[in-house]
Amino acid sequence: MLTTKSGCYSTSTLFDYRLNSVESAHYILIGLKLNVSDLEMLKKLLTIRDFIRWGSSEFNRRHLSFGHGFTTALDEARYLILYTLALPIDWPDNYLDCQLTDVEREQVFDILKQRVNSRQPAAYITHESWFCGLKFYVDERVLVPRSPIAELISNQFEPWIGGQPVNRILDLCSGSGCIAIACQYAFESADVCASDISPEALEVAAINRSEHDLDEYLTLYQSDLFDDIPLQQFDIIVSNPPYVDAEDMSALTAEFECEPALGLAAGKDGLLLVDRMLAQAGSYLSDHGALFIEVGNSQAAMMEKYAFLPMTWVEFEYGGGGVCCIQGFDLIQQQVMIESVNSL
Repeated sequence: MLTTKSGCYSTSTLFDYRLNSVESAHYILIGLKLNVSDLEMLKKLLTIRDFIRWGSSEFNRRHLSFGHGFTTALDEARYLILYTLALPIDWPDNYLDCQLTDVEREQVFDILKQRVNSRQPAAYITHESWFCGLKFYVDERVLVPRSPIAELISNQFEPWIGGQPVNRILDLCSGSGCIAIACQYAFESADVCASDISPEALEVAAINRSEHDLDEYLTLYQSDLFDDIPLQQFDIIVSNPPYVDAEDMSALTAEFECEPALGLAAGKDGLLLVDRMLAQAGSYLSDHGALFIEVGNSQAAMMEKYAFLPMTWVEFEYGGGGVCCIQGFDLIQQQVMIESVNSL
């Protein structure tokens, strides 16, 4: 039975409603709440292309923000629609004019409205994200993977490793485990470890470790940086730690506020964890080892604070920045200065 309240069609159980007797458009609405304008709009959206266009416009009208794998309203709308239809993201454009069934139209409309109303990043809605060409499970316990470090991994950290053997790798502040897992693919014979302070994040990392059949290879540590990691030497330490400074934290959009603050906030200058990492990393690096660390918008603060420390800032072919390489021997040589700066 159909009831109306405040211009909305509501239901607590399954019902059928015939929108237009001429078109005989028959919709099965299960637990949805659509207002009159939604229902009228749904009548007019017939093809995949229709929904991509409408979804993109709706995302822009509602001032959604992007940056969790997609940079535009068009790309994110397309992804959500094709995901809902169980189609690959590279589905050919000449099939976009195919008409959808009534049920498919409802499902696509629903996921687009969910993105608008919840302001959740698309990855939290679909529980999937891609990094280094690999698929990962994600939810609100971890940040959505989006680091330019993917390009470094694809190039096996060259030329900064200089052709030296890579036998052991540590991913600090691992979150979903995507960096560590991608490193295991890039260096199949290496021993790879991943660490995070959050037990919830490590649960997600464990899911991804199993999904990639790496349970017997990838070691997970629950640790506040190096505190609970047994002393050992790594040829590569790579980290995408929290680096958002206080000013940027206060200006986060709703989408970024959906992510765990523990994975973002890093004090007034964004270097709260970086300071500790630089003070300890030298002891965990081999003679030819190197530290790769992402600090994003806190790059200027790091360059000013550690002007005495040799750092190479990576220029990425496919975009992104704020990632530097520091050789282990430089960390050891500048240990006293690092500790002095951190004591101020």
